[in-house]
Formats: sequence, C-alpha cells, structure tokens
Amino acid sequence: MRIIRQVDAFLGRVEFVLLVVFLTAMVLLAFLQVVLRNFFDTGLLWADTIVRHLVIWGGFTAAAIASSEGRHISIDALTKFLPDKLRRAAQVITGLFAVVVCWFLAEAAWKFLMDEKAAGSDLVLGIQTWVALLIIPIGYLLMGFHFIVKVIDSAFSPTPAKEG
Repeated sequence: MRIIRQVDAFLGRVEFVLLVVFLTAMVLLAFLQVVLRNFFDTGLLWADTIVRHLVIWGGFTAAAIASSEGRHISIDALTKFLPDKLRRAAQVITGLFAVVVCWFLAEAAWKFLMDEKAAGSDLVLGIQTWVALLIIPIGYLLMGFHFIVKVIDSAFSPTPAKEG
C-alpha cells in the first residue's frame, strides 16, 4: 500500500508541475497575441489553437489533481450524518463507481483518439491532431487511478476517511 501511495503522491506532484507549465504557456501566448495584434497589427496564426488545446490539457490535469486530493465533486449531504462504517462504505461504493465511469470514458476517448489518428490530420505546426488529444484518455486513467487509491484508503485505513 505504501508504494501505491508513493506513486499517487509522485503523480500528484508531476500533475501540479504540468498544470503550472500549461497555465504559464496559456497566459504567455495569450499576452503575446494581444501585444502582437494591438501594437504590430499581426499575430501568430497557431497561437489561439494551441491555447485552446492547453485549456483542455490544463482541465484534465486539474481534474486529476482534484481526484488525487479528494476534491472532486461529491454530494455529502447525507454521508456526513452517517456513522463512520457506513460513511466508509459509501465512500468505497462511490469511489468504485467513479473508477468504472473513468474506465468507460477512457475507453471511449481511446477509440476517438484512434479515429483521429487514422484521419491523419494536422492541428498546427505539424502537430498531429491525435497527439493534442492524448490528454483525454490519459486524464481519465489518471483520475481512475487516484479514485482507486482513495477507495483503498477508505476501505483499509485505520482512521475514518475524510472527503474534501
């Protein structure tokens, strides 16, 4: 279990660094576009497309971080009134449900990605469209992994698991 928690913590740190990189790149590219358009009557044709895709990458990365930290969307109006054992059971059930949903979404995203790869279209700057969309199945798999860790913690930790 210790190894799984270490992998979870390592992934959380990597995801955080990537999120900072994506956000920084988005801000810098958007700022550069504004400066180029307003002061030089020009712009980078590819920058807006890259920023849009960085938003997708940032969103999935942030969702993985939220799953890792137990800050995903949850409705705890009923569970906070349950005794510890029932609360843990509810956390395990909802966590397992989230893992299954992430798996099916990752599978659908993979099929979509393979269709994009077969189409062979370029996004910008010679980047294939499917490469820009890799984050979708990867993001769902990361979220699923983090949910699995939370399920294991809820099921086997000696102290009651806290959400949020």
